[in-house]
Amino acid sequence: MKSRVYDTLDRQLVHALQLDGRAPFSRVAQALGVSDQTVARRYSRLRGEGALQVLGLTSPAALGEVQWLIRVQCTPDAASSVAEALARRDDTSWVSLSSGGTEINCMTRAPGSQTGNSLLLQRLPRTPSVVGVTAHCILHTYFGGAMSLVNKSDTLTPEQVRQLRPGPEQLPATGPGEGSAAVLDEADHRMLALLQRDGRTGLAELATASGRSQSSVRRRMAELQACGVLYFDIEFERRIFDLDSAVMLWLSVSPSQLAETGQALAEHPEVAFVCATTGPTNLHAVVICSDIPSLYTYLTTRIAALDAVRQLETAPLLRRVKAAASLPSAPVRTTPAGAGPRGHAG
Repeated sequence: MKSRVYDTLDRQLVHALQLDGRAPFSRVAQALGVSDQTVARRYSRLRGEGALQVLGLTSPAALGEVQWLIRVQCTPDAASSVAEALARRDDTSWVSLSSGGTEINCMTRAPGSQTGNSLLLQRLPRTPSVVGVTAHCILHTYFGGAMSLVNKSDTLTPEQVRQLRPGPEQLPATGPGEGSAAVLDEADHRMLALLQRDGRTGLAELATASGRSQSSVRRRMAELQACGVLYFDIEFERRIFDLDSAVMLWLSVSPSQLAETGQALAEHPEVAFVCATTGPTNLHAVVICSDIPSLYTYLTTRIAALDAVRQLETAPLLRRVKAAASLPSAPVRTTPAGAGPRGHAG
């Protein structure tokens, strides 16, 4: 079967929606120099193929939540079912299989008051077929969240980027204030649950779900963006940008050079995510390259040039089970907390 071929307009549209996920097609069309109908058709095709999705996500830091990177070692016959059970949880994201298909990597979030006591961290060690669990707290993110690998591409010109960036009223501020966290009510949670599934959900549907008027929904979304709680991200088929090989890096770096090295990694075009963590290694990154030779070149040039790196572990990502979507802590859980298939981490 012939594989799908993506073109320049596909890449430009993905970049445009990374800059502003809810941008009207008319504004995107004007910046790209095509008709509104062309943009609408291209978006519908990419979305229908599962190659592009806009997501409305929340910032754990702005909500006073703590993120954990979890590595789960399983028996070979159980890794897929455990990963799928983890993916069904509201509090997980970026669930993937690596290291020969026996290790699961995922991210979870919990209220700061429950640090170290999340239900997931308590349950995993008691899950059948799980032979080892390590959890690393994310201390600082150097690149990720609203920033994507797409932002590092040269797909759009600087003038097109200027036209497509959201206005000042939509740009995140510094957050709800030092030492404080934003508070969401039940109407917010219902609205955010829809945006998480489709960041371009219409105002009418958001108003019905939240019990607010459309003008109130528009105003509340602007407020949540302004205080850094809500941001829009995209999920896209990596082949659109001729990317194929993804790998996780776990690096040990001298503490005195941790910030400098993390910031240097954030500038690398190949780095999709990088953060400082607790644990035996103190930097974690996700790298995506066009192929295995390109990955080898990256490791032996850009990584090799970082003098502070004392130890490096690589773990190829074999299959992504769940991507960015995870729900902020809600007053009422929206899915059952019961066990998944075969009693796995449900």
